[in-house]
Amino acid sequence: MKELFRQWAGTAPSQCLSLGANGSSRRYYRLSCSLENSERTAIGCINDDIQENEAFFSYAQHLRSRGINVPEVYAISADRRTYLQQDLGDTTLYDILRQKKQKGGGFDRQMLLLYEQALSDLASIQIAGADADFSHAYPRPEFDRQSILWDLNYFKYHFLKLTHTPFHEQHLEDDFNTLADTLLSADTNYFLYRDFNPRNIMVGLNSELYYIDFQGGRRGAAQYDVASLLYSAKSDLPEPIRQHLLNHYLDSRQLEGDNRQQWIRHFWSYVLVRILQTLGAYGYRGLFEHKEYFLQSIPLALNNLQQLIQNHPQLLSQLPELRKVIEGIEYSPIVSSTSVSNAVLPSQTLTVSVCSFSYKNNLPTDPSGNGGGFIFDCRALPNPGRYIQYKNYTGKDLPVIQFLQQQQPVDQFLSHAFALVAQSVDKYLERNFTHLQVAFGCTGGQHRSVYCAEQLAKRLSKQYPSINICLRHIAQEPCENLK
Repeated sequence: MKELFRQWAGTAPSQCLSLGANGSSRRYYRLSCSLENSERTAIGCINDDIQENEAFFSYAQHLRSRGINVPEVYAISADRRTYLQQDLGDTTLYDILRQKKQKGGGFDRQMLLLYEQALSDLASIQIAGADADFSHAYPRPEFDRQSILWDLNYFKYHFLKLTHTPFHEQHLEDDFNTLADTLLSADTNYFLYRDFNPRNIMVGLNSELYYIDFQGGRRGAAQYDVASLLYSAKSDLPEPIRQHLLNHYLDSRQLEGDNRQQWIRHFWSYVLVRILQTLGAYGYRGLFEHKEYFLQSIPLALNNLQQLIQNHPQLLSQLPELRKVIEGIEYSPIVSSTSVSNAVLPSQTLTVSVCSFSYKNNLPTDPSGNGGGFIFDCRALPNPGRYIQYKNYTGKDLPVIQFLQQQQPVDQFLSHAFALVAQSVDKYLERNFTHLQVAFGCTGGQHRSVYCAEQLAKRLSKQYPSINICLRHIAQEPCENLK
């Protein structure tokens, strides 16, 4: 990947930072180098699934040629497993919504405008991509009966089975086929993005939107992607907002009269199948793989499902076994007890205490009584303190940050440290532990240890949005809460 960057940029990367990926086996990195008057940066991806890569390459080229804001693919390795693409920054539509909620702002005018733009763009994507080369689609060129049944069986085997919800296999299969008949009676001659959710919408300068993660695209019905955005579990949009945005999308498509009503009738069935599919994904990633983000999403997705059935009871009128299954989920051994959220989420919040310290003083103590955690020695890293221009700065100041960002050993050190800590965080969340301590030490507790503590805290905050992070620079300042 670094050699690919050198060939593209004309020089080797000075920084290679590992990026997290919640639900994917793809590995992402941000590579950058400084030139005379500018900086070149790219997102590198390593993915051994070549067919999935080929779908991404083909769709990216096609959509860009039609004026859609998707990342440019800069370079592809000879074995088609590694590639570089345009760096669109770190801010997703979901990030902005989450930050507003954390500050008590919620879904304001800015969010409404961003979502309206996303849905207008979606309409363009669905039409512009309709004549893409679907021979590269992976795993199937259409969201056909087979694809629908795969999604529904994902729900059956990775959610119902894992929550021990009882069902009659043949009767449920009969209902799945009936639901598939309804879905396939819609117009399916559009580009189906497949995972059009706010985490796959990047927000750039001047609130311009860009779209990523479309390698699962295929031909299908337009309703599916609208359902994906409006009923994204973690976004938890208010119902009046959903209705407003649905009407905005329909207006952008200029659908009126009978055509509009027919589109809406099919829409609710696609909302149903999308929620069931996401519950299957959350069950596998959360209940089986014990990944925190997906565990958090289960009660929200179930709430979406319950609201959908309450508001549109006719959806299950021809699906008697599915109705019984949905009604029975709350009585399963995993989902019952006090509430859904208490059953599938850790009962207590995990706090990760991150600190920097000086080896000239004592090692940091653990106030939780758990005997301490990780201690990382930063003294082997390049030391800004050796240079007079950095003497009066700390690892929180821009000159020191820029110095350390240019040092490859620092990036490697942090990547290894984050991987070790993340492994423990995943296990601590699974076992309902409440505290983990991570300490970085250097000679004076001023430059390297402060920088590393800051960077780890930021990565943890982004990867695990629900945990509490307490950041302390013992030689510099008192405790400061990130959240």
